Amino acid sequence: MNIPTPPPTANVGPTAAALDGIRILDLTQVMSGPFCTMMLADLGADVIKIENPNNGDQTRKDWGVAIKGEDSRAFLALNRNKRSVCIDLKSEQGLQDFYAMVRDADVVVENFRPGVTKRLGVDYDTLKAIAPQLIYASISGFGQTGPYASYPGYDLIAQGMTGVMSITGDADGDPVKCGIPVADLGAGMFCAIGILGAVVSRHRTGEGQYLETSLFESALAMSVWESTEFFATGKAPTKLGSANRMSAPYQAVATSDGHVTIGANNDKLWRGTCAVIGAPELADDERFADNDRRMANRTELIPLLETYFVTKTTDEWVDLFLKNGLPAGAIRDYAYVLGEDPHVKAREMIGSFEHPVEGTIPVLASPIRLHGTPTTIRSAPPLLGQHTDEILASIRDRN
Repeated sequence: MNIPTPPPTANVGPTAAALDGIRILDLTQVMSGPFCTMMLADLGADVIKIENPNNGDQTRKDWGVAIKGEDSRAFLALNRNKRSVCIDLKSEQGLQDFYAMVRDADVVVENFRPGVTKRLGVDYDTLKAIAPQLIYASISGFGQTGPYASYPGYDLIAQGMTGVMSITGDADGDPVKCGIPVADLGAGMFCAIGILGAVVSRHRTGEGQYLETSLFESALAMSVWESTEFFATGKAPTKLGSANRMSAPYQAVATSDGHVTIGANNDKLWRGTCAVIGAPELADDERFADNDRRMANRTELIPLLETYFVTKTTDEWVDLFLKNGLPAGAIRDYAYVLGEDPHVKAREMIGSFEHPVEGTIPVLASPIRLHGTPTTIRSAPPLLGQHTDEILASIRDRN
């Protein structure tokens, strides 16, 4: 099949976008919620970020590094394609302004601790009475119900409590969190998927709905292989370093100048690997004759393989494996990936926007490649309250 090259995602694209006409009121801050709404904004939704007039989103000042202005790079990384309105939800005027905005909105997204929206008067039941077709999405640390519902929602805590940290790191090492915040980002992605599902459902039924997800459930939901192992054996999965708990060898192995990842996750690839490294006899070794035995004898297998792999460099092994149709890859750092990698450039995974204070800011582009209605970076993250007068004037004029 001939697949056309996707349209550029890096900067301004066509006016028609997948979520054109969908307005989202964004009550979230820090990571999970802003990541969710940024994905939807990249798809064309009109995302209006509702911020406290005093300091706005916590990440504007409290997270990451600020370069020129007051907004940190953490905030700039998560809030493009949005508009900012400063509203004090604890004031009567602010609450009435927000209610007026809800009447024109399709979706509200929040990531307060459970109970806060009710106290503020911006909970789903209250807003549904104002806008019956509203879709309302909540992200929390541990869900709206259950014994952990009131716990503070932090990615690190969720990774620890879901088992993720118990299987991350070297077998004889301390528990380690995943290098990227999988609970935060996972909750944002699952919430975005839920919102898209609710939008489609409303198109069919005319009815809005409430939906929720949490950091805890999102991290747990990603534990697919680990849950499979436990359900099958009744034993808690353990740390395996870079290895895979379902096949071997499928991990990083040492070379003469670093490490290479190999993926011999079936017998054909295993035999091919043995041939390429110059050890065809290993393919017939009883200890490694099938995947079950290779996994059972992994502590013998990997050091044995490394006696062959340390004879060449990482790049030499990658070239040799790929030429023979075998999966392999180098382990790169972000300086290479973001600064030099030709595939990252060819796939246009680094975009940019022009910020009124910071100038040109490089950012990761959306990985979602819609060929007919592509994602775009249309505008820089807003300054705090940048669109307050414009948006509040429009709603007050109508009312």
